[in-house]
Amino acid sequence: MVLWGAVVLAAAGSVFLYQRQPARQIETVEAFQPEFALTDADGNIRQSEEFRGRYQLVFFGFTNCPDVCPTTLSEVAQVMDDLGPDAAKVQPVFISIDPERDRQMGLDEFTAAFHPSIIGLAGDDVATRAAADSFKIFFEREEDPAAPDGYSMSHSPALYLIGPHGDWLRQYTYGTPASEILADLKSRL
Repeated sequence: MVLWGAVVLAAAGSVFLYQRQPARQIETVEAFQPEFALTDADGNIRQSEEFRGRYQLVFFGFTNCPDVCPTTLSEVAQVMDDLGPDAAKVQPVFISIDPERDRQMGLDEFTAAFHPSIIGLAGDDVATRAAADSFKIFFEREEDPAAPDGYSMSHSPALYLIGPHGDWLRQYTYGTPASEILADLKSRL
């Protein structure tokens, strides 16, 4: 009899706890339109809106980056070359997360070394942070005595695809081959 009483209490407790649980929430990623307003090498403010009508390949990085940035920009350059006439429908953008140093080092020369169509942008700290927050990316300065000037930059390594209407479409993870990016872009053009 005591055993049956314990079973009944346990069952009642389970029902009570089940009913007290909050309804399950399904996490969804809402569409968003990342924005930026940053300065190019000529001192002009370039805004994301001016590239509407074209796809944008956007990457955040810095010129002293030893591996991720040059590798990704090389992939972007290959994509632009392989697009042929469709390259006019795509605007690659490199946004500096180390703007002061990158401007001194020649951001425009850096991006042009990979491909002449890549626009290099570098704002002040506030504008750079606003652009990064809009794309929902991470970056921060890290002290590194072995790096030039004693620091390096840690950052999200993905390449972002923005659609012709300004919508974030997807990100290509670091190391995505140019052939995969090209195939995806061609399916959208």
